[in-house]
Amino acid sequence: MDFTVNYHHSTNSPSSSSTSSSNPHPTTTATATTTASDHDPMHSWWESVSKARSRILSLSNIFSSLSSSSSSSFSLSSLADSDRPALSLLSSPEAFSLISSALSAPFSGSGSDPLCQWLYDTYLSSDSHLRLIVLSFVPLLSAIYLSRLHSHETSSIPSLSGFEAVILAIYSSEAKSRGGKALLVQIPDLSQPSLYHTPRNKPTKSAKENKSRPSVGVLSAPLEPQIAVKSTKRACILGTAFDCYYKQISQMPSWSKLEFCKFAAVWAGQDCDCQNRLDFEGENGLEKLGIEENGGANGNVELKGVRIPLPWEFLQPVLRILGHCLLGPMNSQDVKDSASLAVRRLYARASHDLVPQAIIGTRSLIQLDNRERAAAAAKASAAATTEANSSSNVNTPSKAKKPEILLVSK
Repeated sequence: MDFTVNYHHSTNSPSSSSTSSSNPHPTTTATATTTASDHDPMHSWWESVSKARSRILSLSNIFSSLSSSSSSSFSLSSLADSDRPALSLLSSPEAFSLISSALSAPFSGSGSDPLCQWLYDTYLSSDSHLRLIVLSFVPLLSAIYLSRLHSHETSSIPSLSGFEAVILAIYSSEAKSRGGKALLVQIPDLSQPSLYHTPRNKPTKSAKENKSRPSVGVLSAPLEPQIAVKSTKRACILGTAFDCYYKQISQMPSWSKLEFCKFAAVWAGQDCDCQNRLDFEGENGLEKLGIEENGGANGNVELKGVRIPLPWEFLQPVLRILGHCLLGPMNSQDVKDSASLAVRRLYARASHDLVPQAIIGTRSLIQLDNRERAAAAAKASAAATTEANSSSNVNTPSKAKKPEILLVSK
């Protein structure tokens, strides 16, 4: 069943709010029941757990029907017995390996793919924890989707409507939440000495005229409704999915961030060695940083050398995610190193393409990365020196102190 068509009908169907508004005089009993269920935390918790268990058991049934997963000793149904089943599935490395292998299968992503159907239905649920599961696989799903688009001839591209339906579900949900409005950012007045400066003298007429210039920047244009992933809108749709991923990035597992960084390095183009000749504040390339280059982004996906177009509406959220992976204090060193490699490759790509925004953004991230690594190295060196001094003081014999004589006046 092609659930892209079903998704189109579901987006045009009246919501529950419009249905309730058509009945201007609801019964008192229905209102009381709804109010009680909305304000009962135990009821909400049990409803969330029951929904998550149902989705996990449904996913387990999908894998039980696949012959490729019969050799695995891990059972997804065991996660359904947890007190927080959705978060257990999100943080399970066995579940990640199982799902990523299925998504990476040669014939995955079609309209009849049951796993894509599961991801689509799961994201349409109102449970925020279940949505996190789908968002955690956005890097992998997008990478496979883009890899197949750009590594096949136009006439031989396999059916990817399953992948597109999941991406469209995320895009349409975000478009609905924005309500047709653009994402704006406040720009400080750089004509002042500081961000907190208030002129003592009253502004003159010319100053008032200059003050009328806009101080708001457009971070993202209003999102238009889309019923298909057209080639002209693909970058916007994928970029919006990455925006949704970034909003929840603090709750994303480490493996998801690591995969995103590796895929971003692949998208920049791995055949170019310009990133090894970059020079930023005394750092020459990646060798002095101790970052190892990985040949592939994922053991199940052959993405090496798949260089894709990087328009700004796609690259901007990618850089925002890489900035978190690079500078987030709770991220592992593997995530930071992978983000550092990706940013340098994207800088080399932007320098070739001559894209000013991308050059400025990637170069700024590289400079911040260098400063963070220099500060960490200085801190480690100071700690080692302090430890060496303390150990030498312990081993050095100290002279016996003379007894103190207290003079007491009579």
